[in-house]
Amino acid sequence: MQTSMRRRQPPTPGSPARLGSGQNEGDSRTSRFHLDLWFYFTLQNWLLDFGRPIVMLLLPLDWFPLNKPSAGDYFHMAYNIITPLLLLKLIDRSPKTLPNSVIYVSIITFVMGASIHLVGDSVNHRLIFSGYQLHLSVRDNPIMQNLQPPTLVDSFELLYYYDEYLGHSMWYIPFFLILFIYFTGCFTTSRGETRMPLSAWALLAPSSLYYWYLVTEGQIFIIFIFTFFAMMAIILHQKRKGLHLDSNGLFLLFSFSATLLLIAAWIIWLWNDKVLRKKYPGVIYIPEPWAFYTLHINTFH
Repeated sequence: MQTSMRRRQPPTPGSPARLGSGQNEGDSRTSRFHLDLWFYFTLQNWLLDFGRPIVMLLLPLDWFPLNKPSAGDYFHMAYNIITPLLLLKLIDRSPKTLPNSVIYVSIITFVMGASIHLVGDSVNHRLIFSGYQLHLSVRDNPIMQNLQPPTLVDSFELLYYYDEYLGHSMWYIPFFLILFIYFTGCFTTSRGETRMPLSAWALLAPSSLYYWYLVTEGQIFIIFIFTFFAMMAIILHQKRKGLHLDSNGLFLLFSFSATLLLIAAWIIWLWNDKVLRKKYPGVIYIPEPWAFYTLHINTFH
């Protein structure tokens, strides 16, 4: 009797009741489109990540001497602080997650990788003002061939490794892992929640363009495509249970799909570029946008 008189409590955002059949009211609360988070993500990605090297090139050199942090470096520092907070907020709104220890280790690894990249990228962009050409390898650059003693080139190659390989791996693997964890919770039984609102469609283009930049400049196509295939596998698995993607899941799926199309167009456009082909000789040929910039657009010498 006492149990039956208890007031029925709605499920919390972290409750698995979202995937149940009798929790439509709770579903509406937890699966609505997270416009605030996706807007902040898109804004800070464009401003603090894509915009930082542009700021470094546009501002006068005497404002930020080459032996001091530049405006772009401060943008990168802000990115390294704001992005982990947004990722944690995203996970907080997902009804499915991993143990806290896994999330914390992922965030710590993300911050460490992004910080390694901050140092390497800061030095590399300063080298542009000294004649360094991003479309060439470290050892093939004219300014490196004139270094004395020649063993200094090894130090710059180590810096390039920290920047482009170790830093990117520690940065982007946790980033896409957290996005995938969030995606696994973006399923609902309600057909009415499987449509994207106009606000989601408005953010789709800038979101996809940023992921294109992230994948091409970061040279992380393997990480990206593995995440995309894992998302498709989850969709097929959940479909057998009668579950459908909600608006947030559709936003991520459509963003990644559009990113693949942009990457394909980028590859086709630069397919016959012999100089870039020499720098990216592997099976996966995806030139970096900044390498294209220093080869075809850059006016610094």
